[in-house]
Amino acid sequence: MPHLHEKIDFTVSIFIVKDRKVLFIHHKQLKKWLPIGGHIELDENPEEAALREAKEESGLDVELVGERPPLKPEPGFRPLLQPAYMDVHLIKEPHWHIGMVYFARVKSGEVTLNAEEHHDIQWLGEGDFDDPKWDLYDNLKFYAGEALKRVEF
Repeated sequence: MPHLHEKIDFTVSIFIVKDRKVLFIHHKQLKKWLPIGGHIELDENPEEAALREAKEESGLDVELVGERPPLKPEPGFRPLLQPAYMDVHLIKEPHWHIGMVYFARVKSGEVTLNAEEHHDIQWLGEGDFDDPKWDLYDNLKFYAGEALKRVEF
């Protein structure tokens, strides 16, 4: 998707948990291990973006985990699931992403590599997060660890 603005975009990251492991992809362009994720498109809300990105990038249908306000949807209003975390991170000067971090569990599907965007896709356990082989950013280690704590099986 093209950028919404040259300086900033809204994005989602989804830490998908299964069997005490978290799914990571090796991003072709960035050459880094990252969670599933991407830009929120103009015609979708953050939840829809997270579910779409999970399916596009992994082949999995997932259930997002978190709290939703106890309000009923009405015309012109829909309460959204609260992201587990939010952050802002620099992509390349002057472009930043405001990131909404979600945790999810697998509902159905088989993991499938999106070869257009990624070199590889792997389930990593907690013992892998500090392994230099994966070269994970510290914030990703934290988020992945939190996902393992919060997502029930």
